[in-house]
Amino acid sequence: MVTINAGRIQRILDANDPQAQGIASVDLSDCTAFPALIDSHVHLVMSGTTKPSKRRKQLNSTFTDRRETIAEHLRRHLACGVLAVRDGGDHNGDTLRYKGEMANHSPTMVTFASAGRARYAPGRYGKLIGVPVEDGMTLTQSAFETDTRRDHLKIVNSGLNSLTQYGVESAPQFDEDELTAAVAAARKRGQPTMVHANGHLPVKLAVDAGCDSIEHGFFMGRENMRRMADTGVVWVPTAVTMKAYVDYLKSQGHRSDSSFADVTGKNLEHQLAQMDTARELGVTLALGTDAGSPGVHHGFSVKAELQLFVSAGFSVEGAIRCASRNGALLMGLSGRGKIAPGMRADFMAVKAPVEHVPETLDQIICRVVEGRMIDASTI
Repeated sequence: MVTINAGRIQRILDANDPQAQGIASVDLSDCTAFPALIDSHVHLVMSGTTKPSKRRKQLNSTFTDRRETIAEHLRRHLACGVLAVRDGGDHNGDTLRYKGEMANHSPTMVTFASAGRARYAPGRYGKLIGVPVEDGMTLTQSAFETDTRRDHLKIVNSGLNSLTQYGVESAPQFDEDELTAAVAAARKRGQPTMVHANGHLPVKLAVDAGCDSIEHGFFMGRENMRRMADTGVVWVPTAVTMKAYVDYLKSQGHRSDSSFADVTGKNLEHQLAQMDTARELGVTLALGTDAGSPGVHHGFSVKAELQLFVSAGFSVEGAIRCASRNGALLMGLSGRGKIAPGMRADFMAVKAPVEHVPETLDQIICRVVEGRMIDASTI
């Protein structure tokens, strides 16, 4: 029996304990309960549509349109048991603007932190999620002299993971001195640093600079994982982005041995192998989906990413920990992500044994948020 008082877990008792007798309760004895989930990498202004025309329309929409899009995506996360998300940035900083407006009006049940606008090197990848460093400015100056309001700093330090050439790596966007200065400036302001990085060198530079998390990390290699385990840098692998692309190619009639499908499938396999290695080395992983990427839908993709964690060698309990406690600590939500006395009472329940939790995330029968049961019909 989990007893709750003032929105926090008070005690956890054996149901046969005399102290548990006579207390009004909700019977979930035929269910598995788990902490509310956290998606540590999303882009709330974008949907997971794979239709180019719809994606272009989203990019050209007004803030009024994007406000509705963000609200809908937060509802989808809540429906799938997600109570906190960490946004990786958008070109106009609309997610941060939305958060500011909601703070003054009607706060959402889903906590979210926003990077505002990410920073990337001129002429390199990053336009969808931020702005380039301005001419004549350093990375630090761009981030903190012209655009200081954010929950965390997002830096792009590589290109996208190649979908046409297996294992090809892009050059870093910033050198170690630039990254180190930016990370130090962010830390001085209480802002963690999340770094988009794929490949050995882009990841190494970010880890050596002291960043808080590596986002994606495709083809980063074992030595980088050792560094991350030693220094406590968190890895958010977003493997579901590759699975979504594999599924999309199949839906379009591409054979599994076509060049696109072959490379994408190998990318996914390699990322799962890296996740298994990271687990063995003691790297802290947090679940993130990159929701808003093509084929990666808000809320729903958490289920697929959890299943990929299990495929990579994690136990279901270990995968849930990456999607709850590890994400909570990454977001600075120290009182969340765990069913234990003193923690905020946020948990979900499904009518299934532990081993079937990932595939039943779309069948949640009980949602408790700060000790209050939430009616599914109100989501």
